[in-house]
Amino acid sequence: MKVIFRKTSLLLLGALMSISAAQAQKSPLDMDRFIDALMKKMTVEEKIGQLNLPVTGDITTGQAKSSDVATKIEKGMVGGLFNLKGVDRILEVQKLAVEKSRLGIPLLFGMDVIHGYETIFPIPLGLSCTWDMAAIQRSARIAAIEASADGISWTFSPMVDISRDPRWGRVSEGSGEDPFLGGAIAQAMVYGYQGANQEEQLRRNDEIMACVKHFALYGAGEAGRDYNTVDMSHNRMFNEYMYPYEAAVEAGVGSVMASFNEVDGIPATGNKWLMTDLLRDKWGFQGFVVTDFTGISEMIEHGVGDLQTVSALALNAGVDMDMVSEGFVGTLMKSIKEGKVRMATLNTACRRILEAKYKLGLFDNPYKYCDVNRPKRDIFTKEHRAEARKIAAGSFVLLKNDAGVLPLKKQGTVAVIGPLGNSRSNMPGTWSVAARLNDYPSLYEGLKEMMAGKVNITYAKGSNLIGDAAYEERATMFGRSLNRDNRTDKELLDEALKVAAGADVIVAALGESSEMSGESSSRTELGLPDVQHTLLEALLKTGKPVVLTLFTGRPLTLNWEQEHVPAILNVWFGGSEAAYAIGDVLFGDVNPSGKLTMTFPKNVGQIPLFYNHKNTGRPLAEGKWFEKFRSNYLDVDNEPLYPFGYGLSYTTFQYSDIALSMPTLGKDGSVTAVVTVTNTGKHDGAEVVQLYIRDLVGSITRPVRELKGFNKIFLRAGESKTVSFKITRDLLRFYDYELNYVAEPGDFDIMIGGSSQAVKTARLTLK
Repeated sequence: MKVIFRKTSLLLLGALMSISAAQAQKSPLDMDRFIDALMKKMTVEEKIGQLNLPVTGDITTGQAKSSDVATKIEKGMVGGLFNLKGVDRILEVQKLAVEKSRLGIPLLFGMDVIHGYETIFPIPLGLSCTWDMAAIQRSARIAAIEASADGISWTFSPMVDISRDPRWGRVSEGSGEDPFLGGAIAQAMVYGYQGANQEEQLRRNDEIMACVKHFALYGAGEAGRDYNTVDMSHNRMFNEYMYPYEAAVEAGVGSVMASFNEVDGIPATGNKWLMTDLLRDKWGFQGFVVTDFTGISEMIEHGVGDLQTVSALALNAGVDMDMVSEGFVGTLMKSIKEGKVRMATLNTACRRILEAKYKLGLFDNPYKYCDVNRPKRDIFTKEHRAEARKIAAGSFVLLKNDAGVLPLKKQGTVAVIGPLGNSRSNMPGTWSVAARLNDYPSLYEGLKEMMAGKVNITYAKGSNLIGDAAYEERATMFGRSLNRDNRTDKELLDEALKVAAGADVIVAALGESSEMSGESSSRTELGLPDVQHTLLEALLKTGKPVVLTLFTGRPLTLNWEQEHVPAILNVWFGGSEAAYAIGDVLFGDVNPSGKLTMTFPKNVGQIPLFYNHKNTGRPLAEGKWFEKFRSNYLDVDNEPLYPFGYGLSYTTFQYSDIALSMPTLGKDGSVTAVVTVTNTGKHDGAEVVQLYIRDLVGSITRPVRELKGFNKIFLRAGESKTVSFKITRDLLRFYDYELNYVAEPGDFDIMIGGSSQAVKTARLTLK
């Protein structure tokens, strides 16, 4: 069906501007002329309205005109809406803006499309463990195709916050602890959403505007508690946290979301140094800044003023759009009259919103994203699901595999036991707001379907998620219930042991529920919940081989499990096709190749624990546990349970020594570091070859190692490949005490291997 719309408002614009929007797309100068002419006809109220991003309320098809937000749209008091699902509803609301408001300015429609739309990919932390930028970009590309088919033009993704604290639930939504890897993923996601060619981004109707978040430092909250205070030096900011945001800007990201936390004692939402001096003046960001949900009004609780004061603070800082607080529409007129906000500041913010709509092509065709024929054709397709399955299998991390328990043989009886073994709604993971929760198979259902006629798949729940019913309710929100079983713990366990007795192998589906991680899901204890641990102990006592299939949105403390369970496969939350992907890996059709992007601690007391730490003046010698008057603990060693970059395979890989093309690097040119990697096992498999560098002497202290390159390669059994990394002066740069970006002459250790702790080393001198 071709959409026909009334032309009155657009004809008005055409008469006012003497240049059509279609012509205006030809150059930035034409865009400026188009918006100049439009803004001359806008009232102050309408300009403020463009900065307003309210919640939609419950708008259903056929009822948009009677909704509370409709009146505001018709008055030109709304710039966009978010999390409204369905192209029919979005089309109806867009018509209100285009046909009923005075100037017919179209709306932005945004959504939290975080790791897929209806075809769901692994949670972002899981995606990052693929170390496969092409796959990550494809996941964002498919998400953009599906979301745009349903009317969405804007996604609040990617989240690029670096975090070293797994107590923070939102590590599930990020890419781990390393800024170099985080920057590469940020760019891959932006290119996937907006288009890989920056000169042509957002021109297609299946490309949507990305929003990098949360600017800035959100992942460094004190105590791992969501929304909490952040305080760090500028030196640490720039060397350890800022790069992924900057990388997204370099990729052309269209919008940036302010973080909830404070930076240098000023909430990010009102921080001019952050939003203007750094983001725009230093990095050259050309898009617009939106707050997070109620970010402006939350500054009142931070203690920096009333709603009028904090709204003016945000606009003057460089924030352009107010999500939900309605501080701009409620107070800016008064602030302008009182001289607390200049008209020029309002005009600049309004222009940025209009420019975004222009770049999306909404002035040329307000219904660009409203083709009602696209959803059936483009959403949850066979091709998209096949890609999601493949990517999910590549995200799983094999943590342990003693005596070759995995892969499983396609014979006999396999018992799926555990509270996460037969839960459809938990498979997609947190922040999958557009998911079709009951349309994805549970692990039990998926394995049963895949192994029909080959393996007898049985099931028992075994235990509830958590012994504490109130805790379980907090951990299973948003329709993700595990349907708590009212039988006693003993009854559940007895049933599981009966099922286990008839099995050859036990797949223990344990860990977190999907909503035990994500926003406002911080935890102080990171082990398996009580009743699950009891279940796992009992299953191991049967003497049957046990594979712990671990569902989690964060690193967990798994000391006991590492010691006692023969095989552990971390499957994160793998998305809509997770059950099939898990089956592919468990039964050997896919060799696991994921590598950790966050360190797994031995206990919570070690946190924050991360690979690229700095030395103290009294470092503990490598391989030691305790030495008095050294930097260590009395009760546990300093080492992680599983380090950054770690992940096993069904095969083994051997690395040669590093060969440098020359031992010194001058002011210009480059040095090539080469290793040969050999698959010494019996299975074909992929390996992530990782390059780390250590600056041995600096004008400021430097980390013990920093990731500076990686390459995922596939090797057949017995095959060898040469992998090379080009080392340039730029790769050795860092921010010095004065925040100059420098490469200082001296010696560097070049390290290459299969994890941050399993490396070969060579010495390079920078002249």
